[in-house]
Amino acid sequence: MYFLASDRLGFRRWRPDDLPLATRLWGDPEVTRHIGGPLTAAAVAARLAAEIASDAQAGIQYWPIFQLGDGAHVGCCGLRPYREAIPELGVHILPAFWRRGLAHEAARAVIAHAFRALGARALFAGHNPENLASRALLEKLGFRYTHDELYPPTGLLHPSYLLRPPPE
Repeated sequence: MYFLASDRLGFRRWRPDDLPLATRLWGDPEVTRHIGGPLTAAAVAARLAAEIASDAQAGIQYWPIFQLGDGAHVGCCGLRPYREAIPELGVHILPAFWRRGLAHEAARAVIAHAFRALGARALFAGHNPENLASRALLEKLGFRYTHDELYPPTGLLHPSYLLRPPPE
């Protein structure tokens, strides 16, 4: 069922019948307050369709993640196309699972997958300037600040970062 796993999390691909999971995630005002949300029902459906299309076209998406122990949906973590050979890392975790280290664990699994299995030459990530938790997560993961970049859904300049693969 899972194509990627960490100690506590399993990753699979979004499916059209995942609309209730997507609605619970991207319809949540706490999950989406720093990324231009919450999304309307139509916007959630469009986001789910875009994730499925991204997987079909580029082989990457913000994959849904689940606890291995009980199968509970935790959120999503994955990649989306950003620039040639440099995908963007993203993590969205449901509030019930905050402060458990799951975003860090999920991101580490995706980073390893991106560099080892997908051959990414670097990863990009950004965060809302008000989202200090995301900044701390990116710094803990080893991302380095490079510039501020306009993020259209918020209309704000988001601090932006790159992570290079470790030397072999």
